Amino acid sequence: MDKKLTSPLASLQWVDREAVKPNNWNPNKVSKQNLELLKQSRLTNGWTLPIVVRPDMTIIDGFHRWTIAGEEPLHKMLDGKVPVVIVDHKEHSEDIYGTVTHNRARGTHLLEPMKAIVKELIDAGKSVEEIGKQLGMKPEEIFRLSEFSKEDFLKMMVKQQPFSKAEFITKI
Repeated sequence: MDKKLTSPLASLQWVDREAVKPNNWNPNKVSKQNLELLKQSRLTNGWTLPIVVRPDMTIIDGFHRWTIAGEEPLHKMLDGKVPVVIVDHKEHSEDIYGTVTHNRARGTHLLEPMKAIVKELIDAGKSVEEIGKQLGMKPEEIFRLSEFSKEDFLKMMVKQQPFSKAEFITKI
């Protein structure tokens, strides 16, 4: 096995979040909604991807994971720690290449596969509310990806809303 390919994972460790610092060259921005989705992903799936850092703990990839790790409830759940792997590049340009290629390689979601995913989840009985929470979608987006008519979709949303029992109150 090639040591150059495996050495970052061999360096996996949990470190104090405060020891890790953002870089000043990351061109990637994430909306507040997607940060919430990232946080939800951690709460649902656990921490699945470490933050990639230089030996001086400057982030190469994972700024947004680092950001949400400082928010509750994650900060408390992680005891103020984050998982990191260390990449020791010979030149600063390699750090920049690493940041950009990690971000660009993640790709985008295509319409037809997302439609199939929404259909599968609805067919499995998942509520619009749950799908929205887990996938970071608003009901309107789920509707656009579903094959339901507007009327059927609204009926489904109303059916899934828990209502309290009505009480009959009389004046005494």
